[in-house]
Amino acid sequence: MSKIGVMICGHGSRSQAAVDQFSVLAEKLPAYLPPEWAVEYGYLEFANPVIRDGLDRLRAQGCDKILAVPGMLFAAMHSKNDIPTVLNTYAAKHGIEVSYGRELGVDPKMIAAAGGRVQEAIAAANAAHGEVPMHETCLVVIGRGASDPDANGNVAKIARMLHEGLGFGWCEVGYSGVTFPLVEPCLQHASKLGYKRIVVFPYFLFSGILIDRIYGFTDQVAAENANIQFVKAGYLNDHEQVLATFAERITEQVGEIPPPNCAMCKYRTQVLGFEAEVGAVQESHHHHVEGQGASAPGSNVEDCTLCDSFCTGLCRLEKQAKGHDHHDQSHDHDHSHDHSHDHSHGHTHGHAHSHDHVHAEYPHADHPHGPESARKSPKT
Repeated sequence: MSKIGVMICGHGSRSQAAVDQFSVLAEKLPAYLPPEWAVEYGYLEFANPVIRDGLDRLRAQGCDKILAVPGMLFAAMHSKNDIPTVLNTYAAKHGIEVSYGRELGVDPKMIAAAGGRVQEAIAAANAAHGEVPMHETCLVVIGRGASDPDANGNVAKIARMLHEGLGFGWCEVGYSGVTFPLVEPCLQHASKLGYKRIVVFPYFLFSGILIDRIYGFTDQVAAENANIQFVKAGYLNDHEQVLATFAERITEQVGEIPPPNCAMCKYRTQVLGFEAEVGAVQESHHHHVEGQGASAPGSNVEDCTLCDSFCTGLCRLEKQAKGHDHHDQSHDHDHSHDHSHDHSHGHTHGHAHSHDHVHAEYPHADHPHGPESARKSPKT
């Protein structure tokens, strides 16, 4: 019989706090799995250990069947392309079986975890400042933001489930990078709606530079709107329902028919506005930032000549203006290139045509409420 190992594939961060929080989650996960399964983790970029290191440790423990899952909320470029590339390359090199499960996705348990964080924030605000009726409260959900409308749409669905489930008076959805609206224009819009309280909820797993950006812009807009109470909700972190969802994404891979891991994939089917990306070749682009950690260029906002107390994303625009838009070493590090992916459980779709490292451009990169909005807040 095969010895099963579990590989949790994280994105990685230049924020040591984010890396530490991810490792704690990985350490808590074995309690939700069969005791004989070995569990390791690794990161796609920046942080150590990298994914290959975790796979090496599982092989050293005698594992010849590995159940891998992306440690990410939604399926965009990293989980659809970059991580599968690393896993497929490793499996072929070492002759072991590596299956790849779904992202956390839109799941009742994840919505429960999100609702828990929002309710905790509201309870603390009520205790400190007095109760504000839910119908007089606006919820603002901020997602990661991607060049993949599938992932962006899932953020909006989570927001709607929270909006309707908890009974907020209104809900707005924003993103920390790449797409639109970004945090600041989203919050500016919400502040004009006439609500007494605005609850800002980052739908993120862990802390990091983007959380700093979300909270930084919240403080900035709150200072401009003293008549509105702004409440900063906590991110998901190691909520027990998050751990339960991770465990389900792992164990479902050994079921009779593992579920597909990206049902609405722009690399497989035509998605409005992204039709040209069907069949794009699979390739990962993170080898040159593997393991750099919190010392990577752009990790510390105090080193930035463009931003004050938090990263606004202006550095990316500056890089683009100079004609360099491939994996800039800024502390924003949003990516705008997309490729295909090849999974090992029943819906393989790799492509054999040549590839010269050209990346599809996000079609709305010039949207005034997208990354261009960062030009409004340069360092003074």
